[in-house]
Amino acid sequence: MARDYYQILGVGKNASNDEIRRAYRKLAHEFHPDKSNGDAAKFREVNEAYEALSDDTKRAQYDRFGQTFEQARAQGGAGGFGGFSDFSDFAKNFGEGFARGPYSGAEFDFGDIFSDIFGGGARQGRRQQGVDLEMALAIEFLESVFGATKEIELEKRDACPACAGSGAAPGSKIITCPKCHGQGQIVTHQKTILGSFQRAMTCDRCQGSGKVPEKECPECKGIGVKKQHKKIKVIIPPGIDSGQRLRLTGEGEMGYRGSKPGDLYIEIRVKPHAEFKRVGSDILSEAPVSFYQAALGAEAEVNTVDGPVMLKVPSGTQSGKVLRLKGKGVPHLEGKGRGDHLVTVRVVTPQKLTRKEKEILKQLEEEGGETANVKSFWDKIKDSF
Repeated sequence: MARDYYQILGVGKNASNDEIRRAYRKLAHEFHPDKSNGDAAKFREVNEAYEALSDDTKRAQYDRFGQTFEQARAQGGAGGFGGFSDFSDFAKNFGEGFARGPYSGAEFDFGDIFSDIFGGGARQGRRQQGVDLEMALAIEFLESVFGATKEIELEKRDACPACAGSGAAPGSKIITCPKCHGQGQIVTHQKTILGSFQRAMTCDRCQGSGKVPEKECPECKGIGVKKQHKKIKVIIPPGIDSGQRLRLTGEGEMGYRGSKPGDLYIEIRVKPHAEFKRVGSDILSEAPVSFYQAALGAEAEVNTVDGPVMLKVPSGTQSGKVLRLKGKGVPHLEGKGRGDHLVTVRVVTPQKLTRKEKEILKQLEEEGGETANVKSFWDKIKDSF
């Protein structure tokens, strides 16, 4: 039965590249052969699916040809058959016709023959890059604005401290693999009814590196990695926002005995602030001003991420008016300059008035031709528009 790469990764056929990448990281980490409960067969299957679907060209071919593309290989065999290393369908049909000919009754496994000829098993021994890791990191609001340096601690498979990742016991050397003589591949010759064919497979002793430890490290059993706690410094750039991710190259899990380590992806989560909110590169806040300040105009002290500043409140300012403090917002993550700080004015009406204050306000009301009649007040407001 044909294998469905989308089903292997657990994603839909319309999945984005980012969704495919996340699904791959999760499954690769789950089935990694270095883990105690890992599954090498499923790990290879997941890698094969990801290799096809992560490349736009290969994915388009797979979507078009389905099972035929499932056996595609970039390092395919001979001439016009380049790009295919498993001819199971062709071999089956060819074999059935062949068995009806003069060789009827002979036992030939054409699937195995063609797989061997074109390197169908070579992928199994290939050394894999270390697994990528993901984690979330909560930071304070002001740290997201101005940046910060944080230290995180995580448990991961890293270079064995006893052998520094070489896989060799202390005092022993790394030597040329005696099985493949440093070639990283084992070449065999196979005779078939179609002739003699040469097959190259990754050496299972050195996993393709051509080198092996003279004596295996007792701490890591020669694989060069060991699960351990590690502290890592993370530089938070100014202007980063919730949901954005940082990539720390090479800080994922170490690969098998010297192979390339994976990366660490950190998703930033910004804690809410008691006074400020963020919209894009702008910061929003509110500022209470007195009835008198709003009416007469004044300078009011307001808090910003840079500290207190004086805000000019024009005379006649209404409650809900938004005033701008230019350049007091969040630094642009990719570029120069900063956003603005937008202050919403909230006019505070006095609740308790002295007799003198009441008299003054009454005089102002009469001076302006206003009365306490609510209807006439709103009529005047409507007439002003």
